[in-house]
Amino acid sequence: MNLTNLVKRNSELENQMAKLIQICQQVEVNTAMHEAKLMEECDELIEIIQQRKQMIAVKIKETKVMKLRKLAQQVANCRQCLERSTVLINQAEHILKENDQARFLQSAKNIAERVAMATASSQVLIPDINFNDAFENFALDFSREKKLLEGLDYLTAPNPPSIREELCTASHDTITVHWISDDEFSISSYELQYTIFTGQANFISLYNSVDSWMIVPNIKQNHYTVHGLQSGTRYIFIVKAINQAGSRNSEPTRLKTNSQPFKLDPKMTHKKLKISNDGLQMEKDESSLKKSHTPERFSSTGCYGAAGNIFIDSGCHYWEVVMGSSTWYAIGIAYKSAPKNEWIGKNASSWVFSRCNSNFVVRHNNKEMLVDVPPQLKRLGVLLDYDNNMLSFYDPANSLHLHTFDVTFILPVCPTFTIWNKSLMILSGLPAPDFIDYPERQECNCRPQESPYVSGMKACH
Repeated sequence: MNLTNLVKRNSELENQMAKLIQICQQVEVNTAMHEAKLMEECDELIEIIQQRKQMIAVKIKETKVMKLRKLAQQVANCRQCLERSTVLINQAEHILKENDQARFLQSAKNIAERVAMATASSQVLIPDINFNDAFENFALDFSREKKLLEGLDYLTAPNPPSIREELCTASHDTITVHWISDDEFSISSYELQYTIFTGQANFISLYNSVDSWMIVPNIKQNHYTVHGLQSGTRYIFIVKAINQAGSRNSEPTRLKTNSQPFKLDPKMTHKKLKISNDGLQMEKDESSLKKSHTPERFSSTGCYGAAGNIFIDSGCHYWEVVMGSSTWYAIGIAYKSAPKNEWIGKNASSWVFSRCNSNFVVRHNNKEMLVDVPPQLKRLGVLLDYDNNMLSFYDPANSLHLHTFDVTFILPVCPTFTIWNKSLMILSGLPAPDFIDYPERQECNCRPQESPYVSGMKACH
């Protein structure tokens, strides 16, 4: 047995040694290839330097010839003026020695005119001296290039880029990703990879699954906007920096799109509700009689409801409702086919979180459950995950999960809002808060509806 193991071990060692020898041979081949490439690259650099040297030398000579030609012309002009001036000076000195007064006056007038003309012409022919013509302002500074040459080395894969999460922005269907890199000079391009985040537990398998990632190649700048994303959805982004030596990835970063924004639809609003000009606030107004009577409007005296101007059939959406001082309301979603006076969870087409004074319930298909909620609740968060068939309610001020309906959606739904007193304000197009960033189910503060409260709620409606 031991002998068999030893023979097997020797065979393994022989195979390993053969592989090592093969690697040594490959090292020799690769070394020769890299040395040849080094000589080729350096020769090209030297050739470029020689060409640039010749080109700059030609520029220097051409500039020298141009400047000397200009200076020679100026010297010739000066010499011509000097010769004329010398002749005039000699003639003037000769006239000064003339004793005949008449001849002196006649000659002096002629000389004076010629001296005036010579002075004027010399001012034209001899411009002010420009010291720049001495070629002193020509400078050669290759310090930057010298530093680059001193840094010549074999290329390595770039350092991993870093996604700047604080600079990234999002809308309901786009995310703009920003990143930085320590050695942008050596990077030829970036590649952006992204996929939907399905939970921390699945991330390792997701990271290793190439097929599940969308890839945007050949990005030249350090930012990119991805379009066509699902609203209210978490994504994982990775940036890859690439050069000829290889590539390195950034750390994965989670970013999320905002929810689809919406407003209150005036055509889907009870005639005794007043809608603000921006479509974000509703108030019960007994004196408000609206002129519009479209088919979608309803006039039940029991409920005062409004719907959002959106029908949702996919994605994840989050909005909040500020109740203010209202103590009697029902907030949720409904199918478009739901009767307009029954947006309060009393049929199979609507799901709501409701309050009547100090009592809080969730209701669907006329079945209720009490929810333990602080009476000072002023803001309600609503998370509709259509793709995962869930409708959840939250207390965002206290990061508290209140209840989740499991719904098998068969039709598009719209947000609904019903009040019996005061007013409500909606905040739509929001990103889901971080405390509900994971899809794992949470404990809810609810219990089946029983007992004396049942009759109390019926009295409310």
